[in-house]
Amino acid sequence: MASTTPTRRPWTDRLTDGWPIALALAMAAATFGGSETAEGLAALSEALLLLPLLYLLVAKLRRPEASWPLLVVLIAPFIALRALDVIAPAAVYSALALTVLIWGAVDGRLRRPDPFRVQAWGMLGFGALALAGLVLDPDLGRWLVAAGFFGHGVWDLVHFKLDKVVARSYALWCGVLDIGIAAELAFRL
Repeated sequence: MASTTPTRRPWTDRLTDGWPIALALAMAAATFGGSETAEGLAALSEALLLLPLLYLLVAKLRRPEASWPLLVVLIAPFIALRALDVIAPAAVYSALALTVLIWGAVDGRLRRPDPFRVQAWGMLGFGALALAGLVLDPDLGRWLVAAGFFGHGVWDLVHFKLDKVVARSYALWCGVLDIGIAAELAFRL
């Protein structure tokens, strides 16, 4: 007779499952204090654009396994554009999002029930909060960007639970990071 006792995994296996959370907490800690200046708030506003853009791209490609590689592909130009200060990353990422949205409209994925359509709405909503954070008074912008990060954190955790669109490890990492950044913005940590 087979045992009905659930098999317990070693604690080391469970520990490795938590790497997205550990990475997110370390990255959130690294941003503490960075939102105190207008420049820091602008950087976080532009970073907020990356979040729904990645979901939109992964949904368009229908490849959750592309989540982490796309993150690297999107972060590299973000860092370079901010360092060079020639063109705002928000302009580049907004143009890319518009291109992907038009592509989705042309191929019909915006007209039918599809995860891409849900991500398109997310891109519009979170993108609006990010762009508002760039152009409005910094005190109001801080709250809008905090709301965007918190909302996207919830968005991530829903996607983690449903195991839809992006890789689960990415959704967990992003959800914890986003909520950490939202707390920093809201409480001026």
